[in-house]
Amino acid sequence: MKLENKDKTLSIMRTFDVPTRDQVAPAAQGIFDNLQKQIGMVPNLYATIGYSANALESYLGFQGAQAKGSFNAKEREAVFLVVSQVNGCAYCQAAHTTLGKMNGFSEEETIELRQGKSQDARLNAIITLAADITASHGKPAEANVENFFLQGFDNAALIDLIALVADKTLANYVHNITQVPVDFPAARPIDESVAV
Repeated sequence: MKLENKDKTLSIMRTFDVPTRDQVAPAAQGIFDNLQKQIGMVPNLYATIGYSANALESYLGFQGAQAKGSFNAKEREAVFLVVSQVNGCAYCQAAHTTLGKMNGFSEEETIELRQGKSQDARLNAIITLAADITASHGKPAEANVENFFLQGFDNAALIDLIALVADKTLANYVHNITQVPVDFPAARPIDESVAV
C-alpha cells in the first residue's frame, strides 16, 4: 500500500499473523476443531481465511460441493496447480504439489501441470482452459473452449471448471495478500520463462 504524503510516498507493508484457535470467532473454532480431527492440522491458509468464520465455512462448503462435480480428485488437483501457478501463489503451489502427489502425480508431472501441459489429451484440455480462464479474467480463447468440448466435456463440466478456477483464485488471493507462512514443503521452482 502506498500513501501519498506531500513530497514523499510512504510504503507500508501490513503483516498478517496466522490466527490461533483462540483468536477466531466460536463458529471458526468449531471448523478448526473439525479440520484438526479430519486432517491432523489447520493449514495456515485455512486458519487465515478463518479470520472470517463466514468466509471459511462458505469456502469449505464450496470446495466440498465441487468435489461432487464433473472432475475427479486428480483432475481437480491439476486445475489447482495450474491456476496457482498463473496466479503466482507459492502457498497453493506447495499445497497442491503435495496433494497432487498424494493423488497419483509424480513430481515431474506436477511441474508440467504448473507449466500448463500434460501428455494426456483430456487433462491437457482441462488445464489449458483453466489457465486461460485465469489469465484472461474469464475471457478464454474460443479455441481452448472448443478443444475442451472436443474432449467430450459438456456445459455442466465447463461451469464446474469455472467454479474450480474461482475456488483456487480465492485461496491464491488470500495468500498473495497476506503472505502467511507456507506450511507445506515448497514446490520446486519452474523456469519462469515458460509461459502458462
